[in-house]
Amino acid sequence: MRAVILAAGVASRLRPLTDRTPKCLLRIGERTILGHTLENLRNAGLTDLVLVTGYRAEQIRDFVAAEYADLTVTYVHNPLYESTNNIYSLWLTRDLVAGGGILLLDSDILFDWRILPLLASSGAQSSLAVRHDRALGEEEIKVKTNARGLITAIGKEVNPAEAIGESIGIERFRPDFVDVLFPVLERMICEEKRVSVFYEAAFQRTIERGAELVPVDVGSHRCIEIDTADDLERAAHDVLPYLPGVS
Repeated sequence: MRAVILAAGVASRLRPLTDRTPKCLLRIGERTILGHTLENLRNAGLTDLVLVTGYRAEQIRDFVAAEYADLTVTYVHNPLYESTNNIYSLWLTRDLVAGGGILLLDSDILFDWRILPLLASSGAQSSLAVRHDRALGEEEIKVKTNARGLITAIGKEVNPAEAIGESIGIERFRPDFVDVLFPVLERMICEEKRVSVFYEAAFQRTIERGAELVPVDVGSHRCIEIDTADDLERAAHDVLPYLPGVS
């Protein structure tokens, strides 16, 4: 299974911090956000990566080469990073992940590495990490399930009252899910030109075509998506001190 990390975005909400630095190279404690992610993957035994870059791509490549030369990293560049969303970056990996399973991660998440084996514990089922520890509103990517515990709806538009929790941006897709997902992406990108939506729209269509996806509760393991300066502060104070092996 290959890990796919999406790190193409401009992160305009974090300016001026990102005027000269990609968001994933901002520091939280002693490491960059990307550094924390790569350490987590290494801890979980995942060393074969696909990394999608865009904004200030060379900085990211230089960082990985200098700090994580032991990892096998294949780079994909998104030249349309200013006008596309993560659905387009994911689609760009299609030739590299065909026929296999993937662990998909956004590059702006600080998280406890023990979430990764929780996803693997789902066995033959594809899985998506979900948190249940805060109230849900309009902005969160919310998840709804059926009586069998399978995800039936995912996205911001899901009614908070019907949601079981919030997707944190980490998914483990088995080959059978990937085989349905990428033709969906192909249609959405090439025919419908839906290059600026979130990739959860493609997950939704994949589920509607019969592919099964289960939620995995991250429990007390800390995680946070970093979009703003306030998120950076919360990550440093509310998440970082609780991560194993981090001081």
